[in-house]
Amino acid sequence: MKIEEMTSYRLVEKKKIEDLNSMSYLLEHKKSGARIALLSNDDENKVFYIGFRTPPEDSTGVAHILEHSVLEGSRDFPVKDPFIELAKGSLNTFLNAMTYPDKTVYPVASCNDKDFQNLMHVYLDAVFYPNIYKEPKIFEQEGWHYEMESPEDELSINGVVYNEMKGAFSSPDDVLEREITNILFPDTSYSNESGGDPEVIPDLTYEQFLDFHRKYYHPSNSYIYLYGNMDMAEKLEYLDEAYLSHFDRITVDSEIGVQAPFEACAEAGKFYPITESEPEEDNTYLTYNIVVGDSLDRERYIAFQILDYALCSAPGAPLKQALLDKGIGKDIYSYYESGIRQSYFTIVAKNANLDRKAEFVECIEENLRSLSQKGIDKKALRAGLNFYEFRYREADFGSYPAGLMYGLQVLDSWLYDDAKPFIHIEAGETYKKLREKAETSYFEDLIRECMLENTHKGILTLAPRKGLAEERDRILTEKLAALKESFGSEQIQEVVEETHALLEYQETPDSKEALATIPLLKRKDIRKEAEPLVNEIRKTGDTTVMYHDIFTNHISYFRFLFDVKQVPEELFPYIGILKSVLGYMDTENFTYGELFHEINMETGGITSVTNFFTNARNLSDCLVTFEMKAKTLEDNLPRTVQLVQEIMLKSKFDDGKRLYEILAELKSRLQSNLISSGHSVAASRAMSYFSRPAAIQEQVNGMPFYRLVADLEKNFDSRREDLQYKLEALVRCIFRPENLMLDYVGTEDHYEEFIALAGQVKEALYKEPVETKPFVIEPVKRNEGFLSASQVQYVCRAGNFINKGLAYTGALKVLKVMMSYEYLWQEIRVKGGAYGCMCAFGKSGDSYFVSYRDPNLKSTVEAYEKAADFIEAFDGDERTMTQYIIGAVSELDTPLNPAAKGLRGMSSYLTNQTYEDYQRERDELLGADVNTIRSLAAVIRAFMEDDCLCVVGNDNRLKEDKEMFDVLENLY
Repeated sequence: MKIEEMTSYRLVEKKKIEDLNSMSYLLEHKKSGARIALLSNDDENKVFYIGFRTPPEDSTGVAHILEHSVLEGSRDFPVKDPFIELAKGSLNTFLNAMTYPDKTVYPVASCNDKDFQNLMHVYLDAVFYPNIYKEPKIFEQEGWHYEMESPEDELSINGVVYNEMKGAFSSPDDVLEREITNILFPDTSYSNESGGDPEVIPDLTYEQFLDFHRKYYHPSNSYIYLYGNMDMAEKLEYLDEAYLSHFDRITVDSEIGVQAPFEACAEAGKFYPITESEPEEDNTYLTYNIVVGDSLDRERYIAFQILDYALCSAPGAPLKQALLDKGIGKDIYSYYESGIRQSYFTIVAKNANLDRKAEFVECIEENLRSLSQKGIDKKALRAGLNFYEFRYREADFGSYPAGLMYGLQVLDSWLYDDAKPFIHIEAGETYKKLREKAETSYFEDLIRECMLENTHKGILTLAPRKGLAEERDRILTEKLAALKESFGSEQIQEVVEETHALLEYQETPDSKEALATIPLLKRKDIRKEAEPLVNEIRKTGDTTVMYHDIFTNHISYFRFLFDVKQVPEELFPYIGILKSVLGYMDTENFTYGELFHEINMETGGITSVTNFFTNARNLSDCLVTFEMKAKTLEDNLPRTVQLVQEIMLKSKFDDGKRLYEILAELKSRLQSNLISSGHSVAASRAMSYFSRPAAIQEQVNGMPFYRLVADLEKNFDSRREDLQYKLEALVRCIFRPENLMLDYVGTEDHYEEFIALAGQVKEALYKEPVETKPFVIEPVKRNEGFLSASQVQYVCRAGNFINKGLAYTGALKVLKVMMSYEYLWQEIRVKGGAYGCMCAFGKSGDSYFVSYRDPNLKSTVEAYEKAADFIEAFDGDERTMTQYIIGAVSELDTPLNPAAKGLRGMSSYLTNQTYEDYQRERDELLGADVNTIRSLAAVIRAFMEDDCLCVVGNDNRLKEDKEMFDVLENLY
């Protein structure tokens, strides 16, 4: 049946979107009023989502808690956590749910037709018929509940979303973003925190929670999206018969309100917590925020991204540079938020001081006036346009399915106008128009109209305050103590009983009958063959070339790789600094601002990276590479290689002012990452206690690297000349012909051209003798606790099992799924209340358990220590084993874009792994049985024996348990 012939739907629009090689359909389900958007094409990575407009009326986080909760069992799937059952045993390429300020979205993706249908079924059943009405404990677990294990205990609050948001509110960057929407949209739902404010979450009642679902989770308020190569008519028929036809159209009041323009600029000052050891000076955020338009304006939607680039985001951009030159902040950045009803533009001076606020505003407005009158650099506008259009046409979203990213972008317009789902993904013509307008006064007019003459703006400051975290903890502790004091003995006993009842609910396994309702593929549905490697090793002279013959749609991807094994000890830690400055300093032929524009005018991007490759056949052998990687249209290959050579060999490090600007910004970005990715920090640091490769990696991009950057920034005047010397010495030590390898992804048509160009670069590399001495580092066990003002912890235990005489096996990928979605999930997240938990079992033997936004510390470590006992007692049936094996294969078989296929081939060669190795690993994975899994308890015991612990977390909490650590030190 054709879509046009389906009587259950009204076809609103059918149109070919040439840019995406897709046929688009916009439909309305006649009976229920559901909105449906389809993108039909030949992409096998199919995507489905159902979303709802969910404007929050308060900051209790009801939309967020509901997003978690509807996936905790439903009519057709009466298990406690269908989401996790799918994660364990689906071939999905994406499986998640997201709460935004004004919408909640439930997306899935898969390349397997049967799996895709199963995912659709589970998600549709979850949103329309969740078990939340039958089981209040779902709300208590995912949202919040009072907790006391005995009448003598202190009263406390626990819950997954509650703890997740305590972590989010610990990040000043997250707090800043939240406060910006508050100041710009005080009379709309955007002034509320859809994720939930931890201080307000406990105000949410179970009945209010159910009412939110009753009101918003109806097809009349839904947005349904399908993308990829599938029988769209068949999917529409299923949607109608299984779900939509069971609902009648209703009116749902969910329209996102529009904030009336301000008569005058608003101002607000807020605070964020820091520890006693952190400085208050140079630690304030100054922000200038402007509501610049409507998200339905397809031209401005892109135009303000270009303005963002030209005004502030590009190195040397006029607004950024003016603020830096005046010393107003050390990290200047801007961003354009286009994913809500009224888009806004924000300029931030981070690491500033409150007493510079007036000067900050004056500097911005003075420069905007000048730019509107004298004009914006046309090359900057052209570079910005090329940068964003290249990204649009390349459509490289990393590991995320392209259809998912298009689908989420569709909601940037569809949520606010039922007739306009595709205006922002159909952007080719918009770029063409903007290229023409860039040669006129269009962008200058935008500055004048939307920024200078616009009074709908807000000046927000976010300043540090010592003791704020402790004050909040004290207020909560006193509040809970007073609440317990007000309870009678019966109420106290009721809380105790409810605490135990929730724990019993969490520990009671689902019945086999309930688990059997979760759809599961058969083992025969799994491909037995490993993904082939696209890799050919060639030689040009004495230089190794890794060539990957892949169709790339006329884009060349290449790398110049340099082995850094001969870099001496005194220079090695500065490799990370070199990586951060190359491409951002003046060269012989360009200022750094001109260079950045030239890169974006002529290429798809040039970046320097470091990589670490452990030899699979000699685990003590670790190759460290410094790489210049680039992507470009094939016709621009000569110019791109020329620019790479300019950056490598002609960069100048004598501009002290510019060096300091880069260091100060780098320190700021590293600090943000330390708290937002505390789990990664803890895991990397813990592995460095016993693993030489991990210890080397720490020197280049871990905690020692952050300490080096912070020290250089603090003592720059006295260390400037030494830093300049080390950077100059490094390029002469690294960029040498004997260190060089090449990597090229593309077709034969342009391979020889690349080799010829690379030969010219090789000829220009440094050849004069330099002092070389391999850098050697011996891991040292430190068991550190890093103290911060965070309200949660990131707890890692790590070790190595190969050092104990055990071998790596592909079955460990099955164990990873079991630990992540069974034992750790149950103990750390469900019962412990942490937002997340992860594990890894590396081919080198390096392994870890780590928690994310965890309210606990000791109990988490205790759970880790019991993991081997759980695995040793594992007794799964054939269905359970099949489920875990499918989940493990899903991680292996994620679809790869051309660049990622090339990277896989390159990494395989540099780690000395062959296709036969991957096939053996896959065979071991597919052949795993119950006895195999039980035997892997020895792997857990072996790595846990190393007793390597690292925790990033609340300073008071870590000090309370100081006996667990060898070293306690401040995170910053």
